[in-house]
Amino acid sequence: MQERYIETPGQLEQLCDSLRESRWLALDTEFIREKTYYPQLCLLQVCNGETAACVDPLRLDSLDPLIEVVMQPSIVKIFHAGRQDLEIFDALWQRLPAPLFDTQLAATLLGLGEQIGYAALVQKLLGVDLDKGHTRTDWSRRPLQDGQLRYALDDVIYLGEIYLEFAARLRELGRTEWLQEEFALLTNPDTYRIDPAAAWQKIKGRQRLRGAQLAVLQALAAWRENLAVASDRPKRWIAKDEILVDLARRMPKTLADLGHIRGLEQGLQKRHGEELLGLITQSRALPRTSWPQDKQPPLRLTPNQEALADLLMCCLRLLAEQNQVSPAMLASRSMLEQLVAGERDIELLHGWRRMLAGDSLLEVLAGRRAPNLVEGRLALLAVADDHSAG
Repeated sequence: MQERYIETPGQLEQLCDSLRESRWLALDTEFIREKTYYPQLCLLQVCNGETAACVDPLRLDSLDPLIEVVMQPSIVKIFHAGRQDLEIFDALWQRLPAPLFDTQLAATLLGLGEQIGYAALVQKLLGVDLDKGHTRTDWSRRPLQDGQLRYALDDVIYLGEIYLEFAARLRELGRTEWLQEEFALLTNPDTYRIDPAAAWQKIKGRQRLRGAQLAVLQALAAWRENLAVASDRPKRWIAKDEILVDLARRMPKTLADLGHIRGLEQGLQKRHGEELLGLITQSRALPRTSWPQDKQPPLRLTPNQEALADLLMCCLRLLAEQNQVSPAMLASRSMLEQLVAGERDIELLHGWRRMLAGDSLLEVLAGRRAPNLVEGRLALLAVADDHSAG
Protein backbone atom coordinates (compact mmCIF):
# COMPACT_ATOMS: atom_id res chain seq x y z
CA MET A 1 0.00 0.00 0.00
CA GLN A 2 1.43 3.34 -1.05
CA GLU A 3 0.69 6.02 1.56
CA ARG A 4 0.78 9.70 0.66
CA TYR A 5 0.20 13.11 2.19
CA ILE A 6 -1.15 15.56 -0.39
CA GLU A 7 -0.55 19.27 0.15
CA THR A 8 0.36 20.70 -3.29
CA PRO A 9 -1.59 20.94 -6.57
CA GLY A 10 1.00 18.78 -8.32
CA GLN A 11 0.68 16.02 -5.74
CA LEU A 12 -3.10 16.23 -6.02
CA GLU A 13 -2.99 15.79 -9.82
CA GLN A 14 -0.72 12.75 -9.45
CA LEU A 15 -3.09 11.26 -6.90
CA CYS A 16 -6.09 11.82 -9.15
CA ASP A 17 -4.28 10.10 -12.04
CA SER A 18 -3.74 7.04 -9.85
CA LEU A 19 -7.39 6.91 -8.73
CA ARG A 20 -9.35 7.51 -11.96
CA GLU A 21 -9.63 3.86 -12.98
CA SER A 22 -10.53 2.59 -9.50
CA ARG A 23 -13.51 0.25 -9.04
CA TRP A 24 -14.09 1.65 -5.55
CA LEU A 25 -12.82 4.38 -3.25
CA ALA A 26 -12.90 4.29 0.53
CA LEU A 27 -13.49 7.78 1.92
CA ASP A 28 -13.46 9.51 5.28
CA THR A 29 -13.15 13.06 6.58
CA GLU A 30 -11.75 14.82 9.63
CA PHE A 31 -13.48 18.04 10.55
CA ILE A 32 -14.30 20.44 13.36
CA ARG A 33 -17.51 22.35 14.02
CA GLU A 34 -17.19 23.61 17.58
CA LYS A 35 -17.12 27.26 16.46
CA THR A 36 -19.24 27.14 13.31
CA TYR A 37 -22.68 26.05 12.14
CA TYR A 38 -21.29 24.11 9.19
CA PRO A 39 -18.57 21.48 9.64
CA GLN A 40 -15.13 22.73 8.64
CA LEU A 41 -13.27 20.16 6.54
CA CYS A 42 -9.68 19.67 7.76
CA LEU A 43 -8.65 16.43 6.05
CA LEU A 44 -10.04 14.14 3.35
CA GLN A 45 -8.79 10.55 3.32
CA VAL A 46 -9.08 8.28 0.29
CA CYS A 47 -7.96 4.74 -0.55
CA ASN A 48 -8.45 2.42 -3.53
CA GLY A 49 -6.63 -0.62 -2.15
CA GLU A 50 -3.31 0.34 -3.72
CA THR A 51 -2.92 3.98 -2.72
CA ALA A 52 -4.02 5.61 0.53
CA ALA A 53 -3.79 9.36 0.90
CA CYS A 54 -4.53 12.16 3.32
CA VAL A 55 -5.50 15.19 1.28
CA ASP A 56 -5.06 18.48 3.12
CA PRO A 57 -7.70 21.08 2.21
CA LEU A 58 -6.00 23.61 4.49
CA ARG A 59 -2.88 23.50 2.28
CA LEU A 60 -4.70 23.42 -1.06
CA ASP A 61 -6.74 26.17 -2.68
CA SER A 62 -9.09 23.65 -4.31
CA LEU A 63 -9.94 19.95 -4.11
CA ASP A 64 -11.98 20.10 -7.33
CA PRO A 65 -9.75 17.68 -9.31
CA LEU A 66 -10.23 15.01 -6.64
CA ILE A 67 -13.93 15.73 -6.29
CA GLU A 68 -14.38 15.14 -10.02
CA VAL A 69 -12.78 11.71 -9.62
CA VAL A 70 -14.88 10.90 -6.56
CA MET A 71 -18.09 11.86 -8.34
CA GLN A 72 -17.53 9.40 -11.22
CA PRO A 73 -20.58 7.10 -11.38
CA SER A 74 -18.36 4.14 -12.35
CA ILE A 75 -16.69 4.17 -8.92
CA VAL A 76 -18.37 2.86 -5.77
CA LYS A 77 -17.79 5.20 -2.84
CA ILE A 78 -17.39 3.45 0.52
CA PHE A 79 -18.06 5.11 3.88
CA HIS A 80 -18.58 3.91 7.41
CA ALA A 81 -21.43 5.79 9.10
CA GLY A 82 -21.05 8.32 6.31
CA ARG A 83 -23.83 10.78 7.02
CA GLN A 84 -21.60 13.48 8.53
CA ASP A 85 -19.01 13.02 5.78
CA LEU A 86 -21.70 13.39 3.15
CA GLU A 87 -23.03 16.49 4.86
CA ILE A 88 -19.63 18.06 4.17
CA PHE A 89 -19.79 17.12 0.48
CA ASP A 90 -23.22 18.68 0.24
CA ALA A 91 -22.17 21.86 2.05
CA LEU A 92 -18.92 22.42 0.15
CA TRP A 93 -19.68 21.15 -3.35
CA GLN A 94 -23.50 20.85 -3.44
CA ARG A 95 -22.93 17.36 -4.84
CA LEU A 96 -23.13 13.91 -3.27
CA PRO A 97 -21.01 10.94 -4.35
CA ALA A 98 -22.92 8.00 -5.82
CA PRO A 99 -23.13 5.05 -6.02
CA LEU A 100 -22.43 4.60 -2.36
CA PHE A 101 -21.91 1.75 0.12
CA ASP A 102 -22.07 2.30 3.89
CA THR A 103 -20.41 -0.49 5.86
CA GLN A 104 -22.19 0.37 9.10
CA LEU A 105 -25.60 -0.07 7.48
CA ALA A 106 -24.43 -3.29 5.82
CA ALA A 107 -23.13 -4.62 9.16
CA THR A 108 -26.61 -4.21 10.61
CA LEU A 109 -28.14 -6.28 7.84
CA LEU A 110 -25.46 -8.96 8.25
CA GLY A 111 -26.13 -9.41 11.97
CA LEU A 112 -22.97 -7.70 13.23
CA GLY A 113 -24.76 -5.21 15.47
CA GLU A 114 -26.63 -1.97 15.15
CA GLN A 115 -24.47 1.14 14.64
CA ILE A 116 -21.22 -0.78 15.17
CA GLY A 117 -18.16 1.46 15.22
CA TYR A 118 -15.43 1.27 12.61
CA ALA A 119 -12.68 0.22 15.03
CA ALA A 120 -14.88 -2.52 16.48
CA LEU A 121 -15.71 -3.76 12.99
CA VAL A 122 -12.05 -3.84 11.94
CA GLN A 123 -11.16 -5.79 15.06
CA LYS A 124 -14.05 -8.21 14.65
CA LEU A 125 -13.50 -8.95 10.97
CA LEU A 126 -9.77 -8.47 10.49
CA GLY A 127 -8.33 -8.91 13.99
CA VAL A 128 -6.62 -5.51 13.83
CA ASP A 129 -6.66 -3.22 16.87
CA LEU A 130 -6.71 0.41 15.78
CA ASP A 131 -5.13 3.19 17.80
CA LYS A 132 -7.89 5.38 19.25
CA GLY A 133 -5.53 7.91 20.82
CA HIS A 134 -6.28 10.72 18.38
CA THR A 135 -10.07 10.71 18.59
CA ARG A 136 -10.12 14.21 20.12
CA THR A 137 -7.52 15.74 17.81
CA ASP A 138 -7.87 19.36 16.72
CA TRP A 139 -7.58 18.62 13.01
CA SER A 140 -7.25 22.30 12.12
CA ARG A 141 -3.78 22.60 13.65
CA ARG A 142 -0.70 22.24 11.47
CA PRO A 143 1.66 20.52 11.08
CA LEU A 144 -0.08 17.18 11.59
CA GLN A 145 1.93 14.63 13.56
CA ASP A 146 2.82 11.19 12.22
CA GLY A 147 0.48 9.55 14.72
CA GLN A 148 -2.41 11.72 13.57
CA LEU A 149 -1.80 10.85 9.92
CA ARG A 150 -1.56 7.16 10.83
CA TYR A 151 -4.91 7.40 12.64
CA ALA A 152 -6.50 9.17 9.68
CA LEU A 153 -5.17 6.71 7.08
CA ASP A 154 -6.31 3.73 9.14
CA ASP A 155 -9.87 5.02 8.77
CA VAL A 156 -9.81 4.16 5.05
CA ILE A 157 -7.10 1.50 4.63
CA TYR A 158 -9.30 -1.32 5.95
CA LEU A 159 -12.60 -0.01 4.62
CA GLY A 160 -12.22 -1.49 1.14
CA GLU A 161 -11.47 -4.96 2.49
CA ILE A 162 -14.58 -4.81 4.65
CA TYR A 163 -16.64 -3.63 1.69
CA LEU A 164 -15.48 -6.53 -0.50
CA GLU A 165 -16.30 -9.06 2.20
CA PHE A 166 -19.69 -7.50 2.92
CA ALA A 167 -20.59 -7.31 -0.77
CA ALA A 168 -19.79 -11.02 -1.13
CA ARG A 169 -21.86 -11.93 1.93
CA LEU A 170 -24.81 -9.89 0.71
CA ARG A 171 -24.66 -11.61 -2.68
CA GLU A 172 -24.63 -15.04 -1.01
CA LEU A 173 -27.68 -14.10 1.06
CA GLY A 174 -29.49 -12.55 -1.88
CA ARG A 175 -29.58 -9.19 -0.08
CA THR A 176 -27.50 -7.05 -2.41
CA GLU A 177 -30.39 -4.77 -3.31
CA TRP A 178 -31.92 -4.57 0.15
CA LEU A 179 -29.93 -1.56 1.31
CA GLN A 180 -30.42 0.49 -1.83
CA GLU A 181 -33.29 2.51 -0.34
CA GLU A 182 -31.14 3.57 2.63
CA PHE A 183 -28.13 4.26 0.40
CA ALA A 184 -30.36 6.37 -1.84
CA LEU A 185 -31.46 8.35 1.21
CA LEU A 186 -27.81 9.15 2.00
CA THR A 187 -27.28 10.48 -1.53
CA ASN A 188 -30.45 12.57 -1.53
CA PRO A 189 -29.67 16.28 -0.96
CA ASP A 190 -32.94 16.67 0.97
CA THR A 191 -31.43 14.51 3.71
CA TYR A 192 -29.07 17.36 4.59
CA ARG A 193 -31.49 20.25 4.29
CA ILE A 194 -32.54 21.80 7.58
CA ASP A 195 -36.14 22.98 7.83
CA PRO A 196 -36.11 25.89 10.30
CA ALA A 197 -39.85 25.37 10.94
CA ALA A 198 -39.07 21.91 12.32
CA ALA A 199 -36.04 22.92 14.41
CA TRP A 200 -38.16 23.18 17.59
CA GLN A 201 -38.59 19.40 17.57
CA LYS A 202 -34.94 18.98 18.60
CA ILE A 203 -35.06 21.47 21.49
CA LYS A 204 -34.29 19.87 24.84
CA GLY A 205 -36.96 20.64 27.41
CA ARG A 206 -39.77 21.22 24.91
CA GLN A 207 -41.76 18.44 26.58
CA ARG A 208 -42.60 20.85 29.42
CA LEU A 209 -44.44 23.21 27.07
CA ARG A 210 -48.04 23.12 25.93
CA GLY A 211 -50.32 24.85 23.43
CA ALA A 212 -49.33 28.39 22.51
CA GLN A 213 -46.00 27.90 24.26
CA LEU A 214 -45.04 25.39 21.57
CA ALA A 215 -46.02 27.89 18.88
CA VAL A 216 -43.67 30.43 20.47
CA LEU A 217 -40.89 27.83 20.71
CA GLN A 218 -41.34 26.93 17.04
CA ALA A 219 -40.91 30.58 16.02
CA LEU A 220 -37.90 31.13 18.28
CA ALA A 221 -36.17 27.94 17.15
CA ALA A 222 -36.67 28.86 13.48
CA TRP A 223 -35.28 32.35 14.14
CA ARG A 224 -32.20 30.89 15.85
CA GLU A 225 -31.65 28.35 13.06
CA ASN A 226 -31.79 31.01 10.35
CA LEU A 227 -29.45 33.31 12.26
CA ALA A 228 -26.98 30.46 12.86
CA VAL A 229 -26.95 29.62 9.16
CA ALA A 230 -26.51 33.25 8.10
CA SER A 231 -23.67 33.89 10.54
CA ASP A 232 -22.15 30.36 10.40
CA ARG A 233 -22.15 30.17 14.18
CA PRO A 234 -23.19 27.32 16.47
CA LYS A 235 -26.81 27.64 17.57
CA ARG A 236 -25.83 27.44 21.23
CA TRP A 237 -23.70 30.58 20.76
CA ILE A 238 -26.82 32.51 19.79
CA ALA A 239 -29.07 31.14 22.51
CA LYS A 240 -29.03 27.87 24.42
CA ASP A 241 -32.01 25.53 24.31
CA GLU A 242 -32.99 26.30 27.89
CA ILE A 243 -33.20 30.02 27.06
CA LEU A 244 -35.63 29.36 24.20
CA VAL A 245 -37.72 27.09 26.40
CA ASP A 246 -37.85 29.70 29.17
CA LEU A 247 -38.84 32.41 26.69
CA ALA A 248 -41.62 30.19 25.33
CA ARG A 249 -42.82 29.27 28.80
CA ARG A 250 -42.89 32.80 30.23
CA MET A 251 -43.70 34.71 27.03
CA PRO A 252 -42.25 38.10 28.06
CA LYS A 253 -43.99 41.20 26.70
CA THR A 254 -41.43 43.95 27.31
CA LEU A 255 -37.68 44.46 27.27
CA ALA A 256 -37.82 44.67 31.05
CA ASP A 257 -39.47 41.24 31.11
CA LEU A 258 -36.69 39.91 28.90
CA GLY A 259 -34.19 41.07 31.48
CA HIS A 260 -35.69 38.61 33.97
CA ILE A 261 -34.97 35.58 31.77
CA ARG A 262 -32.12 33.86 33.52
CA GLY A 263 -29.07 33.33 31.30
CA LEU A 264 -30.26 35.60 28.46
CA GLU A 265 -27.15 37.57 27.55
CA GLN A 266 -27.35 41.36 27.49
CA GLY A 267 -25.79 41.45 24.03
CA LEU A 268 -28.57 39.29 22.66
CA GLN A 269 -31.21 41.47 24.36
CA LYS A 270 -29.67 44.62 22.91
CA ARG A 271 -29.27 43.30 19.35
CA HIS A 272 -32.41 41.18 19.02
CA GLY A 273 -34.67 41.99 21.97
CA GLU A 274 -37.36 43.76 19.97
CA GLU A 275 -37.28 41.04 17.32
CA LEU A 276 -37.73 38.33 19.95
CA LEU A 277 -40.64 40.16 21.56
CA GLY A 278 -42.28 40.53 18.15
CA LEU A 279 -41.96 36.82 17.45
CA ILE A 280 -43.40 35.95 20.85
CA THR A 281 -46.34 38.33 20.41
CA GLN A 282 -47.16 37.00 16.94
CA SER A 283 -46.88 33.36 17.95
CA ARG A 284 -48.94 33.57 21.12
CA ALA A 285 -51.77 35.15 19.07
CA LEU A 286 -51.96 32.25 16.62
CA PRO A 287 -55.21 30.25 16.62
CA ARG A 288 -55.26 26.90 18.35
CA THR A 289 -55.34 25.14 14.98
CA SER A 290 -51.89 26.54 14.21
CA TRP A 291 -50.21 25.26 17.36
CA PRO A 292 -47.63 22.56 16.62
CA GLN A 293 -48.02 19.12 18.18
CA ASP A 294 -44.95 17.76 19.92
CA LYS A 295 -45.89 14.17 19.22
CA GLN A 296 -48.75 11.97 18.25
CA PRO A 297 -51.12 11.12 21.13
CA PRO A 298 -50.44 7.68 22.58
CA LEU A 299 -52.27 4.83 20.91
CA ARG A 300 -55.20 3.40 22.77
CA LEU A 301 -55.38 -0.22 21.78
CA THR A 302 -58.24 -2.55 22.59
CA PRO A 303 -57.43 -5.69 24.61
CA ASN A 304 -57.62 -7.66 21.35
CA GLN A 305 -55.15 -5.27 19.65
CA GLU A 306 -52.79 -5.54 22.63
CA ALA A 307 -52.89 -9.32 22.22
CA LEU A 308 -52.17 -8.93 18.49
CA ALA A 309 -49.16 -6.76 19.29
CA ASP A 310 -47.93 -9.51 21.64
CA LEU A 311 -48.35 -12.02 18.81
CA LEU A 312 -46.42 -9.81 16.40
CA MET A 313 -43.61 -9.43 18.92
CA CYS A 314 -43.36 -13.21 19.13
CA CYS A 315 -43.25 -13.45 15.32
CA LEU A 316 -40.68 -10.65 15.14
CA ARG A 317 -38.34 -12.57 17.44
CA LEU A 318 -38.69 -15.66 15.25
CA LEU A 319 -37.93 -13.67 12.09
CA ALA A 320 -34.96 -11.97 13.72
CA GLU A 321 -33.49 -15.30 14.80
CA GLN A 322 -34.09 -16.77 11.36
CA ASN A 323 -32.24 -13.87 9.70
CA GLN A 324 -29.53 -13.52 12.37
CA VAL A 325 -30.34 -9.95 13.38
CA SER A 326 -31.62 -8.57 16.66
CA PRO A 327 -35.37 -7.88 16.99
CA ALA A 328 -34.62 -4.28 18.03
CA MET A 329 -33.01 -3.65 14.62
CA LEU A 330 -36.25 -4.58 12.92
CA ALA A 331 -38.92 -2.87 15.00
CA SER A 332 -39.85 -1.61 18.45
CA ARG A 333 -42.93 -2.59 20.43
CA SER A 334 -44.49 0.81 19.73
CA MET A 335 -43.97 0.29 16.00
CA LEU A 336 -45.76 -3.04 16.19
CA GLU A 337 -48.63 -1.33 18.01
CA GLN A 338 -48.81 1.21 15.18
CA LEU A 339 -48.97 -1.66 12.70
CA VAL A 340 -51.84 -3.28 14.60
CA ALA A 341 -53.65 0.08 14.70
CA GLY A 342 -53.52 0.33 10.92
CA GLU A 343 -50.48 2.59 10.42
CA ARG A 344 -48.49 1.67 7.30
CA ASP A 345 -46.02 4.54 6.89
CA ILE A 346 -43.53 3.12 9.38
CA GLU A 347 -39.88 2.11 9.13
CA LEU A 348 -40.77 -1.58 9.42
CA LEU A 349 -42.55 -1.42 6.06
CA HIS A 350 -39.65 0.18 4.19
CA GLY A 351 -36.48 -1.20 2.64
CA TRP A 352 -34.76 -4.26 4.01
CA ARG A 353 -36.86 -4.32 7.17
CA ARG A 354 -39.95 -4.93 5.09
CA MET A 355 -38.21 -7.74 3.24
CA LEU A 356 -36.97 -9.38 6.43
CA ALA A 357 -40.05 -8.95 8.59
CA GLY A 358 -42.63 -6.39 7.48
CA ASP A 359 -44.34 -8.43 4.78
CA SER A 360 -44.42 -11.51 7.01
CA LEU A 361 -46.03 -9.58 9.86
CA LEU A 362 -48.65 -8.21 7.48
CA GLU A 363 -49.43 -11.80 6.54
CA VAL A 364 -49.82 -12.65 10.22
CA LEU A 365 -52.31 -9.80 10.61
CA ALA A 366 -54.16 -11.08 7.52
CA GLY A 367 -54.35 -14.58 9.01
CA ARG A 368 -52.14 -16.14 6.35
CA ARG A 369 -49.22 -16.96 8.64
CA ALA A 370 -48.95 -17.89 12.31
CA PRO A 371 -46.39 -19.27 14.78
CA ASN A 372 -46.64 -23.00 15.36
CA LEU A 373 -44.74 -25.72 17.17
CA VAL A 374 -42.53 -27.89 14.99
CA GLU A 375 -40.61 -30.60 16.88
CA GLY A 376 -40.69 -28.53 20.03
CA ARG A 377 -39.58 -25.27 18.41
CA LEU A 378 -41.67 -22.31 17.32
CA ALA A 379 -41.73 -21.54 13.62
CA LEU A 380 -43.67 -19.04 11.54
CA LEU A 381 -45.71 -21.08 9.07
CA ALA A 382 -48.28 -20.50 6.37
CA VAL A 383 -51.83 -21.14 7.55
CA ALA A 384 -53.53 -23.95 5.64
CA ASP A 385 -56.70 -23.04 3.71
CA ASP A 386 -59.45 -25.04 5.46
CA HIS A 387 -62.25 -24.02 3.11
CA SER A 388 -63.69 -26.97 1.19
CA ALA A 389 -65.33 -26.89 -2.22
CA GLY A 390 -68.52 -28.63 -1.09
